[in-house]
Amino acid sequence: MDWDKLRIFHAVADAGSLTHAGDTLHLSQSAVSRQIRALEEGLNTTLFHRHARGLILTEQGELLFDATRHMTKRLEAAAARIRDSEEEVFGELRVTTTIGFGSLWLAPRLPALYEKYPDLKIDLMLEERVLDLPMREADVAIRMKEPSQADLIRRKLMAINMRLYASPRYLEQHGTPQSLEDLSEHRLISQNANSAQVSSGAVLVRELMSYDVGSHLTVNNYFGVLQGVIHDLGIGVLPDYLTQDFPEIVRVLPDVESNEVPVFLAYPEELRHSKRIEAFREFVTEEVIAHRRRLKEAAAGEPA
Repeated sequence: MDWDKLRIFHAVADAGSLTHAGDTLHLSQSAVSRQIRALEEGLNTTLFHRHARGLILTEQGELLFDATRHMTKRLEAAAARIRDSEEEVFGELRVTTTIGFGSLWLAPRLPALYEKYPDLKIDLMLEERVLDLPMREADVAIRMKEPSQADLIRRKLMAINMRLYASPRYLEQHGTPQSLEDLSEHRLISQNANSAQVSSGAVLVRELMSYDVGSHLTVNNYFGVLQGVIHDLGIGVLPDYLTQDFPEIVRVLPDVESNEVPVFLAYPEELRHSKRIEAFREFVTEEVIAHRRRLKEAAAGEPA
Protein backbone atom coordinates (compact mmCIF):
# COMPACT_ATOMS: atom_id res chain seq x y z
CA MET A 1 0.00 0.00 0.00
CA ASP A 2 1.21 3.51 -0.83
CA TRP A 3 2.28 5.21 2.41
CA ASP A 4 1.49 8.68 1.05
CA LYS A 5 -2.11 7.64 0.45
CA LEU A 6 -2.30 6.08 3.92
CA ARG A 7 -0.90 9.26 5.46
CA ILE A 8 -3.52 11.35 3.69
CA PHE A 9 -6.27 8.89 4.63
CA HIS A 10 -5.22 9.08 8.29
CA ALA A 11 -5.34 12.88 8.25
CA VAL A 12 -8.82 12.87 6.65
CA ALA A 13 -10.14 10.26 9.10
CA ASP A 14 -8.71 12.20 12.04
CA ALA A 15 -10.12 15.53 10.86
CA GLY A 16 -13.41 14.22 9.44
CA SER A 17 -13.07 16.67 6.58
CA LEU A 18 -11.20 16.88 3.28
CA THR A 19 -10.72 20.62 3.71
CA HIS A 20 -9.30 20.42 7.25
CA ALA A 21 -7.04 17.54 6.30
CA GLY A 22 -5.82 19.51 3.29
CA ASP A 23 -4.98 22.46 5.53
CA THR A 24 -2.97 20.18 7.81
CA LEU A 25 -1.16 18.53 4.91
CA HIS A 26 -0.77 21.74 2.87
CA LEU A 27 -2.66 20.16 -0.03
CA SER A 28 -5.71 21.32 -1.95
CA GLN A 29 -9.05 19.70 -1.24
CA SER A 30 -9.14 18.26 -4.77
CA ALA A 31 -5.68 16.69 -4.33
CA VAL A 32 -6.75 15.07 -1.06
CA SER A 33 -9.98 13.84 -2.64
CA ARG A 34 -8.10 12.26 -5.56
CA GLN A 35 -5.76 10.36 -3.21
CA ILE A 36 -8.69 9.03 -1.16
CA ARG A 37 -10.51 7.87 -4.29
CA ALA A 38 -7.35 6.17 -5.54
CA LEU A 39 -6.91 4.40 -2.20
CA GLU A 40 -10.53 3.22 -2.24
CA GLU A 41 -10.15 1.94 -5.79
CA GLY A 42 -6.93 0.14 -4.88
CA LEU A 43 -8.63 -1.55 -1.93
CA ASN A 44 -11.89 -2.05 -3.84
CA THR A 45 -13.91 -0.69 -0.94
CA THR A 46 -15.55 2.47 0.39
CA LEU A 47 -13.72 4.07 3.31
CA PHE A 48 -15.99 7.05 4.01
CA HIS A 49 -19.69 7.84 4.01
CA ARG A 50 -20.02 11.31 2.44
CA HIS A 51 -22.38 13.73 4.21
CA ALA A 52 -22.99 17.43 3.90
CA ARG A 53 -21.55 17.92 7.40
CA GLY A 54 -18.40 15.91 6.76
CA LEU A 55 -17.08 12.40 6.38
CA ILE A 56 -17.87 9.35 8.51
CA LEU A 57 -15.74 6.22 8.40
CA THR A 58 -17.30 3.03 7.11
CA GLU A 59 -16.62 -0.25 8.89
CA GLN A 60 -13.73 -0.88 6.49
CA GLY A 61 -12.52 2.66 7.07
CA GLU A 62 -12.52 2.10 10.84
CA LEU A 63 -10.33 -0.98 10.38
CA LEU A 64 -7.85 0.94 8.26
CA PHE A 65 -7.87 3.94 10.62
CA ASP A 66 -7.06 1.65 13.54
CA ALA A 67 -4.07 0.31 11.58
CA THR A 68 -2.78 3.77 10.58
CA ARG A 69 -3.20 4.99 14.16
CA HIS A 70 -0.93 2.20 15.39
CA MET A 71 1.55 2.92 12.61
CA THR A 72 1.60 6.62 13.49
CA LYS A 73 2.28 5.91 17.16
CA ARG A 74 5.14 3.60 16.25
CA LEU A 75 6.63 6.25 13.99
CA GLU A 76 6.33 8.80 16.80
CA ALA A 77 8.12 6.39 19.12
CA ALA A 78 10.93 5.93 16.58
CA ALA A 79 11.24 9.68 16.12
CA ALA A 80 11.41 10.14 19.89
CA ARG A 81 14.19 7.59 20.18
CA ILE A 82 16.15 9.31 17.41
CA ARG A 83 15.76 12.69 19.13
CA ASP A 84 16.77 11.15 22.44
CA SER A 85 20.07 9.96 21.02
CA GLU A 86 21.31 13.52 21.49
CA GLU A 87 22.88 14.58 24.78
CA GLU A 88 20.71 17.67 25.23
CA VAL A 89 17.41 17.45 27.13
CA PHE A 90 14.79 19.19 25.01
CA GLY A 91 11.47 18.66 23.27
CA GLU A 92 8.11 17.40 24.47
CA LEU A 93 7.65 14.97 27.35
CA ARG A 94 4.10 13.72 27.88
CA VAL A 95 3.53 12.91 31.55
CA THR A 96 0.34 11.33 32.84
CA THR A 97 -0.81 10.93 36.43
CA THR A 98 -3.95 11.32 38.52
CA ILE A 99 -5.69 14.67 38.93
CA GLY A 100 -4.94 14.80 42.65
CA PHE A 101 -1.26 13.86 42.55
CA GLY A 102 -0.57 15.86 39.41
CA SER A 103 -2.20 19.08 40.54
CA LEU A 104 -1.36 18.94 44.26
CA TRP A 105 2.13 17.36 44.34
CA LEU A 106 3.77 17.28 40.91
CA ALA A 107 2.78 20.59 39.28
CA PRO A 108 3.98 22.79 42.20
CA ARG A 109 7.43 21.19 41.88
CA LEU A 110 7.86 21.57 38.12
CA PRO A 111 9.57 25.02 38.30
CA ALA A 112 12.70 23.24 39.56
CA LEU A 113 12.67 20.97 36.50
CA TYR A 114 12.19 23.89 34.09
CA GLU A 115 14.97 25.84 35.79
CA LYS A 116 17.37 22.99 35.11
CA TYR A 117 16.05 22.13 31.61
CA PRO A 118 14.46 25.27 30.11
CA ASP A 119 14.12 23.66 26.65
CA LEU A 120 12.00 20.80 27.95
CA LYS A 121 8.29 21.02 27.18
CA ILE A 122 6.03 19.14 29.61
CA ASP A 123 2.59 18.04 28.45
CA LEU A 124 0.93 17.15 31.77
CA MET A 125 -2.11 14.92 31.24
CA LEU A 126 -4.13 14.65 34.46
CA GLU A 127 -6.85 12.00 34.42
CA GLU A 128 -7.84 8.93 36.34
CA ARG A 129 -7.87 6.73 33.22
CA VAL A 130 -4.71 4.65 32.86
CA LEU A 131 -3.13 5.65 29.55
CA ASP A 132 -1.43 3.04 27.37
CA LEU A 133 2.31 3.78 27.50
CA PRO A 134 3.48 1.15 24.97
CA MET A 135 0.97 2.63 22.49
CA ARG A 136 2.49 6.08 23.18
CA GLU A 137 -0.59 7.69 24.69
CA ALA A 138 2.02 9.16 27.07
CA ASP A 139 5.78 8.89 27.56
CA VAL A 140 5.92 8.43 31.32
CA ALA A 141 3.34 7.80 34.04
CA ILE A 142 3.12 8.16 37.79
CA ARG A 143 0.55 5.63 38.99
CA MET A 144 -0.99 4.72 42.32
CA LYS A 145 -0.36 1.00 41.83
CA GLU A 146 2.28 -1.14 40.19
CA PRO A 147 1.79 -1.34 36.39
CA SER A 148 0.91 -4.81 35.16
CA GLN A 149 2.28 -4.56 31.61
CA ALA A 150 5.47 -6.54 31.10
CA ASP A 151 7.06 -4.15 28.59
CA LEU A 152 7.29 -1.25 31.04
CA ILE A 153 10.18 -0.15 33.23
CA ARG A 154 8.83 0.73 36.64
CA ARG A 155 10.28 2.23 39.82
CA LYS A 156 8.57 2.59 43.17
CA LEU A 157 8.78 6.21 44.27
CA MET A 158 7.07 6.15 47.65
CA ALA A 159 4.04 4.92 49.56
CA ILE A 160 1.18 7.10 50.73
CA ASN A 161 -1.72 6.68 53.14
CA MET A 162 -5.20 8.16 53.09
CA ARG A 163 -5.91 10.02 56.34
CA LEU A 164 -8.44 12.43 57.84
CA TYR A 165 -7.81 16.18 57.77
CA ALA A 166 -9.73 19.34 58.66
CA SER A 167 -9.10 23.07 58.85
CA PRO A 168 -8.45 24.73 62.24
CA ARG A 169 -11.50 26.94 61.71
CA TYR A 170 -13.78 23.95 61.12
CA LEU A 171 -12.50 22.26 64.27
CA GLU A 172 -12.96 25.46 66.29
CA GLN A 173 -16.58 25.65 65.14
CA HIS A 174 -17.52 21.98 65.36
CA GLY A 175 -15.04 20.43 67.79
CA THR A 176 -12.39 17.78 67.24
CA PRO A 177 -13.66 14.19 67.10
CA GLN A 178 -12.00 11.88 69.60
CA SER A 179 -13.35 8.62 68.19
CA LEU A 180 -14.93 7.28 65.02
CA GLU A 181 -18.31 7.38 66.76
CA ASP A 182 -17.94 11.16 67.00
CA LEU A 183 -18.19 11.40 63.19
CA SER A 184 -21.96 11.39 63.66
CA GLU A 185 -21.54 15.06 64.60
CA HIS A 186 -19.46 15.97 61.55
CA ARG A 187 -19.50 16.22 57.76
CA LEU A 188 -17.21 13.81 55.93
CA ILE A 189 -15.73 14.85 52.56
CA SER A 190 -14.46 12.11 50.26
CA GLN A 191 -14.35 10.92 46.70
CA ASN A 192 -17.66 9.50 45.55
CA ALA A 193 -18.02 5.75 45.24
CA ASN A 194 -18.28 5.81 41.43
CA SER A 195 -15.13 7.84 40.79
CA ALA A 196 -11.80 6.23 39.95
CA GLN A 197 -9.66 6.13 43.08
CA VAL A 198 -7.16 4.00 44.95
CA SER A 199 -8.81 0.93 46.44
CA SER A 200 -7.35 1.57 49.89
CA GLY A 201 -9.04 4.97 49.99
CA ALA A 202 -12.38 3.47 48.97
CA VAL A 203 -12.05 0.81 51.70
CA LEU A 204 -11.35 3.50 54.31
CA VAL A 205 -14.38 5.56 53.24
CA ARG A 206 -16.65 2.50 53.46
CA GLU A 207 -15.35 1.84 56.96
CA LEU A 208 -15.94 5.45 58.01
CA MET A 209 -19.48 5.46 56.60
CA SER A 210 -20.35 2.46 58.78
CA TYR A 211 -20.17 4.82 61.78
CA ASP A 212 -23.33 6.77 60.91
CA VAL A 213 -21.59 9.91 59.65
CA GLY A 214 -23.66 13.03 60.21
CA SER A 215 -23.30 14.43 56.66
CA HIS A 216 -21.37 13.33 53.59
CA LEU A 217 -20.04 15.52 50.76
CA THR A 218 -18.59 13.63 47.79
CA VAL A 219 -16.31 14.95 45.05
CA ASN A 220 -14.84 13.11 42.06
CA ASN A 221 -11.16 13.90 42.80
CA TYR A 222 -8.87 14.76 45.71
CA PHE A 223 -8.33 18.33 44.53
CA GLY A 224 -12.03 18.95 45.14
CA VAL A 225 -11.89 17.20 48.51
CA LEU A 226 -9.00 19.48 49.54
CA GLN A 227 -10.94 22.57 48.48
CA GLY A 228 -13.79 21.47 50.71
CA VAL A 229 -11.42 20.99 53.65
CA ILE A 230 -9.59 24.31 53.37
CA HIS A 231 -12.93 26.11 53.03
CA ASP A 232 -14.11 24.69 56.35
CA LEU A 233 -16.77 22.34 54.98
CA GLY A 234 -15.82 19.26 56.95
CA ILE A 235 -13.32 16.47 57.60
CA GLY A 236 -11.71 15.20 54.40
CA VAL A 237 -10.23 11.87 53.38
CA LEU A 238 -6.96 12.96 51.73
CA PRO A 239 -3.52 11.55 50.82
CA ASP A 240 -0.79 12.32 53.35
CA TYR A 241 1.53 13.86 50.73
CA LEU A 242 -0.50 17.07 51.08
CA THR A 243 0.74 17.94 54.55
CA GLN A 244 4.04 19.41 53.36
CA ASP A 245 2.47 21.89 50.94
CA PHE A 246 -0.67 22.56 53.00
CA PRO A 247 0.65 22.72 56.58
CA GLU A 248 -2.42 24.60 57.75
CA ILE A 249 -4.67 21.52 57.62
CA VAL A 250 -4.83 19.43 60.80
CA ARG A 251 -4.82 15.66 61.01
CA VAL A 252 -7.91 14.27 62.76
CA LEU A 253 -8.11 10.87 64.49
CA PRO A 254 -4.37 10.12 64.02
CA ASP A 255 -4.86 6.38 64.51
CA VAL A 256 -7.15 6.18 61.46
CA GLU A 257 -5.56 5.67 58.05
CA SER A 258 -5.78 3.47 54.96
CA ASN A 259 -3.41 0.71 53.97
CA GLU A 260 -0.32 1.92 52.13
CA VAL A 261 -0.76 2.96 48.50
CA PRO A 262 2.39 2.43 46.39
CA VAL A 263 3.33 5.16 43.91
CA PHE A 264 5.20 3.99 40.80
CA LEU A 265 6.95 5.79 37.96
CA ALA A 266 6.73 3.85 34.69
CA TYR A 267 7.79 4.27 31.07
CA PRO A 268 8.12 2.04 27.98
CA GLU A 269 11.15 -0.18 27.58
CA GLU A 270 11.86 1.44 24.22
CA LEU A 271 12.44 4.79 25.97
CA ARG A 272 15.03 3.34 28.35
CA HIS A 273 17.78 5.58 26.90
CA SER A 274 15.64 8.71 26.56
CA LYS A 275 17.42 11.79 27.91
CA ARG A 276 14.06 13.42 28.63
CA ILE A 277 12.88 10.39 30.62
CA GLU A 278 16.18 10.25 32.49
CA ALA A 279 15.94 13.94 33.41
CA PHE A 280 12.33 13.59 34.60
CA ARG A 281 13.07 10.38 36.54
CA GLU A 282 15.99 11.98 38.37
CA PHE A 283 13.96 15.12 39.10
CA VAL A 284 11.03 13.18 40.59
CA THR A 285 13.35 10.93 42.60
CA GLU A 286 15.15 13.95 44.08
CA GLU A 287 11.84 15.61 44.96
CA VAL A 288 10.56 12.44 46.63
CA ILE A 289 13.76 12.17 48.72
CA ALA A 290 13.42 15.83 49.77
CA HIS A 291 9.73 15.28 50.53
CA ARG A 292 10.51 12.30 52.77
CA ARG A 293 13.27 14.19 54.58
CA ARG A 294 11.01 17.15 55.35
CA LEU A 295 8.25 14.85 56.61
CA LYS A 296 10.69 13.12 58.96
CA GLU A 297 11.96 16.46 60.23
CA ALA A 298 8.41 17.66 60.82
CA ALA A 299 7.49 14.43 62.62
CA ALA A 300 10.57 14.81 64.86
CA GLY A 301 9.69 18.42 65.63
CA GLU A 302 12.70 19.79 63.76
CA PRO A 303 12.54 22.79 61.41
CA ALA A 304 11.89 21.78 57.78
